[in-house]
Amino acid sequence: MSSIQTVGIIGAGTMGNGIAQACAVSGIRVVMVDVAQAAVDKGLATVAGSLDRLIKKEKLTAEGKATALALIKGSTSYDDLKGAQLVIEAATENEGLKVKILQQLDGILAPEVIVATNTSSISITKLAAATQRADKFIGMHFFNPVPMMALVEIIRGLQTSDATHDAVKALAEALGKTPITVKNAPGFVVNRILVPMINEAFFVLAEGIATPEDIDAGMKLGTNQPIGPLALADMIGLDVCLAVMNVYMAEFNDSKYRPAPLLKEMVAAGWLGRKTGRGVYTY
Repeated sequence: MSSIQTVGIIGAGTMGNGIAQACAVSGIRVVMVDVAQAAVDKGLATVAGSLDRLIKKEKLTAEGKATALALIKGSTSYDDLKGAQLVIEAATENEGLKVKILQQLDGILAPEVIVATNTSSISITKLAAATQRADKFIGMHFFNPVPMMALVEIIRGLQTSDATHDAVKALAEALGKTPITVKNAPGFVVNRILVPMINEAFFVLAEGIATPEDIDAGMKLGTNQPIGPLALADMIGLDVCLAVMNVYMAEFNDSKYRPAPLLKEMVAAGWLGRKTGRGVYTY
């Protein structure tokens, strides 16, 4: 049984409202904070819509939806986070912004409160060092869409205590997720393996070894992945894939992480995938 009864979430965007939904459906109280009331309202509306889809699929009752929504409090004030035993920062992937939020939390939260970040690329050790509670700081990397994806990467900084790790692991299990414990390193586990695989698919495409459709079909049918790497790149955004490879190249200083020239070329053309209507494929 998790000792965490109330979770604070900073950010009501895709990840924040997804984490809020996962908590509320599991009977955990949530305080979801964003800077603007409009963002909070949009986040709450997203959760309601997502729960409606679960009702349609007969995975949730109308009563279950009402119970879950009643557990989520939206707010624009950090003061409302005071009752939480864990606060998860799920703001935009920007180090300066995250540090500013974490330092603000230090001034408000009791010393025993655990703070987690949902970053997918920033060093947990470095973020922990910016707080007054480095031993109570940890990474909780949820995957999108949060309500559907079973994995949570739990990332220990150099300073993270065993008690902090165990409490957060218990919470992830209480949410019905499967946590894996990861040391702090660029990309953690999943993205460290996944994004270089996507990058390699661009090398294969550029060499004319096969068509995009055949590369994706090969990986789907030959390795049992639900989506091929090039279609996945279009979904993630080619600019995001390139940015991740650039981080690996800089952090590891190892040429195996060099971004594929074709990937760089397509980003330069503004062909970023689904969000621009064209990437490897046309949408």
